[in-house]
Amino acid sequence: MNALTNIDESKANKLAAGEALPAPAIAGHEGSRTVRAGFIPLVDAAVLIAAAEFGFAQKEGITLDLVKDVSWANVRDRLAFRQFDVAHMLSPMPLAAMLGLGSNPSPTITPFSLGRGGNAITLSSRLYAEMQKEGDLDTGATALANAQALATVIRRARADGRPPLTLGVTYPFSSHNYEFRYWLAAGGIDPDRDVKLVVVPPPMTSDALAAGAIEGFCVGAPWNMVASERGVGRIVATKQDIWPSAPEKVLGMRPDWADANPETVSRLIVALAAAARWCDAAENRAALAEVLSEPRYVAAPVDILRRVLAGRFTIDPEGNQRVVDDYFVFHTGFANFPRPSQALWIYSQMVRWGQTALSADGLEACTSAYRPDLYRRALGRLAPPAMDDFAAEGAMSDDRFMDGHIFDPKLIRDYVEAFPVKATSLPHASLDDI
Repeated sequence: MNALTNIDESKANKLAAGEALPAPAIAGHEGSRTVRAGFIPLVDAAVLIAAAEFGFAQKEGITLDLVKDVSWANVRDRLAFRQFDVAHMLSPMPLAAMLGLGSNPSPTITPFSLGRGGNAITLSSRLYAEMQKEGDLDTGATALANAQALATVIRRARADGRPPLTLGVTYPFSSHNYEFRYWLAAGGIDPDRDVKLVVVPPPMTSDALAAGAIEGFCVGAPWNMVASERGVGRIVATKQDIWPSAPEKVLGMRPDWADANPETVSRLIVALAAAARWCDAAENRAALAEVLSEPRYVAAPVDILRRVLAGRFTIDPEGNQRVVDDYFVFHTGFANFPRPSQALWIYSQMVRWGQTALSADGLEACTSAYRPDLYRRALGRLAPPAMDDFAAEGAMSDDRFMDGHIFDPKLIRDYVEAFPVKATSLPHASLDDI
């Protein structure tokens, strides 16, 4: 198939020039294919929702049937059992599936990233007050300073005989888990010994914090701001503070479905790329927030959604504000490209925290989960050059990890072993052929 089969010349020129596309007129398409897509009520499902609501999918002959779900485990299982054709997924989920990790691993790939950003770490107001007392924090404290202050509180609590803090993540194989762990460890906290991490579905995190069931969580928007607006939490770090280019959500699908429906996959990628560019345009954010606020989608106050999309945060119950540039990036900078180097960074964190061994087979499984070839087949010259597939991560001045580390995909073992805080016993397989 021609790489630009579904993009006319004028549209291709606008995309290449970086212009935001208007929403296309919604019209039927002869031979339209219905694609059933599962999603979790989060702002980072915006590209799927926009593609369905603003005509981008229909323009490519696809009817997106969006199904709202309650947990990542449900999404995983319903994709595996063919109740979904594709799904809004955490970026580590296809890797975990290809590595055979989790309770129901089933082969899963991703040819498309749904964007970057959107996560944050929120701690209870009570806990943050204790951190302020122990760490002399002000409202402009950095993410690292906040982590170090929490470490001081944890050491004092241990000395006083208090139980470890319980903190929430959304799924064991999630960017939230790895980012929370990265932030904790950067502050000198061992996530497996000094605190207790539990799984809490995203829409339940604010309620769990309010009830005292957890003392903090890492989750996607809008649930961090919901907690701060309710007066129960303080936002202490965002995804951009930890690693600005960290992959977030992806479009997951079964490889057999992708093989059986190559034209549909390409058309879907074209539709999602156009929707992502539309979502990135500031003039479209108000309309996007209105749609996301509907009960069938994210079901959060539209005012909060507008501010979240703009990166304007109320970070605590006192009303202190923070603006995070590019808090959500849906398309700019090849945000939709399924970069194999980023898949390998996720793998490094799975190894770092003892979820799997570092091995040649593991490397092959992880790179097979991210499919830039399908992205390139659909978008052709609009895709990044092949040399970018395995770029060093965190090496650019505007894309640094919070602790200064640089990830080289060719040196995963050295990278993992250089961290002072990691799993006590790393489950390395034979590394002779890596």
